[in-house]
Formats: sequence, C-alpha cells, structure tokens
Amino acid sequence: MNFNLRNIYLNTRWFLKGLFNIDKQDRVKTFLLTAAFFLVIASYTLVKELKDSIFIEIVGKDYFATAKIVSMFVLIPAILLYAYLVDNMRRYKLLCAYSIAYGIFGLLFAYFLGDSSIGIANTVASKYRIIGWLFYFFIEGYSPFVVSLFWAFANSVNSPKSASKSYAFMVAGSKLGGTLSAGMAWYLFSCSIPSVMNLSHTAKHQIILTISASLLLLVPILIYFLIKKVPGRYLHGYEAAYKVEKSKAKDSKLEEKSIIKKESSKSKKPKPGLFQGLYLLIKYPYVMGIFGMIFFYEIVNVILSYHRIMLAKDFSSNISGLSCILFEQIFWVHLVGFMISFFGTNALLRIFGERKTLLFIPLASGVLIFGFIYMRSLSFAIVVFTCLRAINYAISYPVRESLYVPTVKDIKFKSKAWIDAFGTKFAKTIGGFSNVLFNFVMANGSAIMLFWVQISIFGTIVAAWTLTAYLLGVKFNKVIAKNQVIGAD
Repeated sequence: MNFNLRNIYLNTRWFLKGLFNIDKQDRVKTFLLTAAFFLVIASYTLVKELKDSIFIEIVGKDYFATAKIVSMFVLIPAILLYAYLVDNMRRYKLLCAYSIAYGIFGLLFAYFLGDSSIGIANTVASKYRIIGWLFYFFIEGYSPFVVSLFWAFANSVNSPKSASKSYAFMVAGSKLGGTLSAGMAWYLFSCSIPSVMNLSHTAKHQIILTISASLLLLVPILIYFLIKKVPGRYLHGYEAAYKVEKSKAKDSKLEEKSIIKKESSKSKKPKPGLFQGLYLLIKYPYVMGIFGMIFFYEIVNVILSYHRIMLAKDFSSNISGLSCILFEQIFWVHLVGFMISFFGTNALLRIFGERKTLLFIPLASGVLIFGFIYMRSLSFAIVVFTCLRAINYAISYPVRESLYVPTVKDIKFKSKAWIDAFGTKFAKTIGGFSNVLFNFVMANGSAIMLFWVQISIFGTIVAAWTLTAYLLGVKFNKVIAKNQVIGAD
C-alpha cells in the first residue's frame, strides 16, 4: 500500500469531514486551536494535581479549606489587572502573554521547590511556609487566566455554527493531552525502573513542573500560526457580535476625538471600569445562568474531590505516593472524557442541540450524585468523581463555552474571568462548608440523618441546576434565531 503524505492527508481530510462535518475554511483554524488546547490541558493537568499534593506536604492538610477561601480574595486584584489588559491588548496577544507568563513562573517554581530549606525536601509542614501558599494561589489562577482565556479567544473567533461542529473535536484533543500527561506523570511516580526510582521526590516534582511550563511556552507559537494562516474574515466569530464590537470601537474613536476638541465632553460617557465584567454578570440573567452552570457543578465537585484526596492521603506514605494516586485518578478522568468527547459530544449536539444537551448535564450528574449518597462508599466516590469530571470536561465544557459566542467582548473576556475565578472559588467555599456540615452530622448524628441531609442539599442543587440549564437553553435558541447579541445594549 502506498502510504505517502498525500494519501495520509486525503484520508485525514475525509475522516474529519465525515465525522465532524467541519467546513473547509474552518479546518485549519480548528486544527490549530485543538493543538493549542492540547498543550494547555496537558500542562494544566500536571500542575493541577501537584497543587494539592505539594500544598499538603509543605503547608499541611489542616489548612486545605483555608487556602480555598483565601484564594477567592487573592485572585480579585489579578482579575482587575486582567480586565485592564483586555481593554488595552489584542485578544490573541493577551492569550500569548498569559501563556508565556505562566510558563516562566512555572519554571521559577520548579527551581525554588528544589531548595532544601523552602522546597519539597523540607518535610516539616507549617502554615508559615510562604512558597506553599504562593504555589497554590499561582495554580488557582491557571484556570481563569489560561484555560478560560483560551476559551474566551476561541469563542471570539467561532460562530455558533462552527462552535457546534468543532468544539467537540477541540475538547477531544484536550482530553488526549490530559490523558498523555497524566499517564506520563503516573508512570514517573510509580515506575520501578532503578534509574527512575533513584530520583528523589523533589526531582520528580521538578521534572513534572518543568514539562508543564515548557508545554505552555509552545502555545504562543500555535496562536501566531493561527493568526498568520487563517484569513481575518474567518476570525470574526459570531457576525452579529463582531458588528456590534466594530460599531463600539468606531464610537469610541469618535468620542476620543470629541474629548480632544472639547474638554467638557469628558463627563458625557465614562469608559468601562475595571469592574465592568462583574457589572455585566449581574446585569444580564443570561450571563448569570452561565455562572449558575459552573457554580452548581463546582459545589458537587468539591464535595466529592475532598473524599478522594483524603482517601489518597491515607493510602500514601510520602508526597510521591500521593501524587501517584492523584495522577492515576485523573488519567482515567481524561481517558473517559476523551472517549465521550470523541464519540459522543458531537453526536449529542447534532441530534439534540444545545438546549437538550444542557439539560442532560445536571440530570446525568444527579444520577451519579444520588448513587454516591446511596452507596456511601469512598471507593465509589472516586468512580462518581471520575464520571462527573469526565462529563464536565467532555460535554459541559464545549456546550457551556458555546453559550459565550453570542455575547460582546466584555462578557467573553471580563465577565468570564469573574465567573471562572471568583465564582468558582465561591462555589468551592460553599462545597467546603458542606463537607464540614456532613462531617459534623456524621460525628454527632446517625447514618439516616446524614442520608436525609445529603438528599436535601444535593436535591436542591440538582433541581436549581436543571432549571438553570433549561432557561439558559431556551434563551440561547431565541438569541441565535433572532440574530441578537447579549450585551449589545
């Protein structure tokens, strides 16, 4: 058989067209976005799991809940800086800047965590060890300022039609990246080869952090090729939103000229402030609905994640053992997510559309949650955690992100940053208090009382989550049908 490059290209082209039905002009854009997202999630998977194990080792597990609460407030100045940069930088340059910044800081943390006094080698945990807190806060900002920024950029260059066709493919690529990086880390921490076994716990974690930072530094190269290779007319995204933004930019220039000519015009219309994203989040129920989809998921995720991390800590004798267990679990999360996104997400969107697929997310999650309540097993909690995260990554993410497409730039970037940073941390705080309540009831009540407390709390969450998904789906369909733009007024 003739396996030349042209045959490989033609077969790949046929496969993509048949399976994902991606339009010809969008294929290069989709491929480059997928490759960039592959690197982002491969990098994020490595540091996200290390965040918990390194913090527990350096600071201590008793301050785990405190770190989640404090991080919610620490990120506010970072969001304000981000809002300022959104107004003063091109969207692709912003993504490149944050990728480079997080890559460089990742390398610095890899270096300093190797220090014998302040790094991992010092096994005496203390709340006064600043580097543990700094590393935790650094990784907490990874999601809103790298992962979410990537999605904001993708939402700004894709129309609702192209998003429904290509987002499942992009997520499948990211899950493949997460699977490979988690598998590599799992192998490194569990490997029985002498040359690997002889590496210290510190060296293993430094290797993982260095690989993560290096992957992230490759992202700007792919974004550069995207801007150079894809014609500008295919990077407009949702055309109605593009026209609104273009009109706003024109009005802004006219206003600046007017200010120069006449100083009194300064008081006519103030420029959007640093809290513009938060203002738009509160003003538009549609944006608040997107917040709700993330908020309800994160509460449930934190409750289940707490059980799996404490279980992993009990079964591990050192930091490498803890990291090994966490990477093993996240490997299966990404592998299951890859299978769902590759074979199921696109089919769900094509057959049922965004509205019904949105409803599927809380309903499927509810079944898993109530299964966890009924079984009341920590091992089953890991299974539920894996499936719940896989659904979130493979189905919820692409559907939820496509909801940003018919919105203005300030919502795509600024409101999204508030939702993914402050909003998710607020939800995690609620989830943390729920765990405290469950532990209190378990210690002072009965198993039946705990069962009904969990049923009441989870039942309320799933019901509110389902209602939010329904209303959000209805609004999305109306906006697209009428060619409207959320935030245009």
